[in-house]
Amino acid sequence: MKLQGKVAIITGAAQGIGREYALRFVEEGAAVAIVDTRLQQARDLEQEITARKGRAIAIGADVTNEAQLAAMAKQVADCFGRIDALINNAAIYYDLELGRASLEYGRKVMDVNVFGVMLASWAVFPYMERQHSGSIINIASIAAWPGAISPPPMRSARAGGITGGDLYGISKAAVIYITQSMALNFGKSNIRVNAIAPGVTMSEATRKVVAGRFIEALIGQSALGRALEPRDLAGAAVFLASDDSALMTGQCLVVDAGCKIS
Repeated sequence: MKLQGKVAIITGAAQGIGREYALRFVEEGAAVAIVDTRLQQARDLEQEITARKGRAIAIGADVTNEAQLAAMAKQVADCFGRIDALINNAAIYYDLELGRASLEYGRKVMDVNVFGVMLASWAVFPYMERQHSGSIINIASIAAWPGAISPPPMRSARAGGITGGDLYGISKAAVIYITQSMALNFGKSNIRVNAIAPGVTMSEATRKVVAGRFIEALIGQSALGRALEPRDLAGAAVFLASDDSALMTGQCLVVDAGCKIS
């Protein structure tokens, strides 16, 4: 097991892709903190994991709330004795409104998708610095590259053609920048910071947000000719959290079945 004895925090882990990260990390021997605003769902997953003899704790916290995240990190360290990995998975996606491009909505997307990554990383940093080790894994998206996902899901009447989908892409481009900046700043403490950029993944959220014809078009243009399932992303996260990637930092792994190169 690649993560035996390690402790991982996963934000937005109560459902979807975050849930798959949690389950796979437990399979690999890690203890996991399931951090989510949906506390009952997080507790249900905790019970599922502990019933399988895994180690887990559910914590209700909002990634935009610095005090809640500080308390969360302390609770994890008190419970498990250390913090080895953080997956910054929480984001506005399940409730993404592709056609909404107001300034108010843009600020909401950035608050969760960008500042949430920063706040959670700052919360765990003192614990990782103290043990002189750690891996932070940020979740970006191939939406960070204009044109990587085509055709566009929706045209906007707003001047400049900006949509809610564009706001999501902008936020994920910022995540890649933050990843590289934090890698430089945290490296002296032996804390690695990398990112995963998933393609369109057949999560419950994707099926809710993205039109079926658009999904079919993406599958058709991918090099491997298939869609991603949530569990397909877990292996990359395990790799980045494990000692197999001990000398990798500041990198962004694209996992998209070849959409970005097609």
